Amino acid sequence: MGNLTLKLFHTRMCNKNTKERFHFQDDAGFTLIEVIVVALMIGILAAIAAPSWVAFVNRQKVNKANDAVLAALQEAQREAKNKKLSYSVSFQKNNTTQNVEVAIYRTDAVISTWTWKPLGADVGVSSDQFLLGTNLSGENTAASSVSYTLSASKKITFDYMGALPNASFGTAIAPSTEPPGLKIVVAVLSSANSTSPSSVKRCVIVKTLLGSLLTAKDNECS
Repeated sequence: MGNLTLKLFHTRMCNKNTKERFHFQDDAGFTLIEVIVVALMIGILAAIAAPSWVAFVNRQKVNKANDAVLAALQEAQREAKNKKLSYSVSFQKNNTTQNVEVAIYRTDAVISTWTWKPLGADVGVSSDQFLLGTNLSGENTAASSVSYTLSASKKITFDYMGALPNASFGTAIAPSTEPPGLKIVVAVLSSANSTSPSSVKRCVIVKTLLGSLLTAKDNECS
């Protein structure tokens, strides 16, 4: 009788443990409502973060492109000093590839011998991801505003000392009392019009006859 009682008790305990184990397993995992709520939260957070991320990426692109502009001007200035000859930098938009290109060349070289390279390619930025503009109206001459129409005649030339001969840095616009200088501007594409610049800009400015180069951003590049 005692053995029978122990067997029954053991059987009941096993059944109870089995039920509890299966009951625990039934409660594991997520319900459909929980999955939907989490998905909605992720979607909302992504929608909030996406514009900031895009703006950050665009800033990085124009920073790199502006570094490429600065490097081109510095190379021309360095070549002029080293070789004791005048060197120039020109920018153009290739009508075939639509790439923005840069050429660094001896000022007395004929245009057919200039070597054009895609701007920003060496820093991993494609020129269809930004606009390039300048306030140059000719050689070492600043106009009153920045234009995003490029031509090889709009160039910056350094003489054999790395200075800018016969440069005109433009007329000061109030409230500023300083001439704007010679500007090469890199701008993020406008979201409304891909052929127009947005307010996010970077630029390299030459403001002195000695050929000092400085960088600026946004409103300072207009």
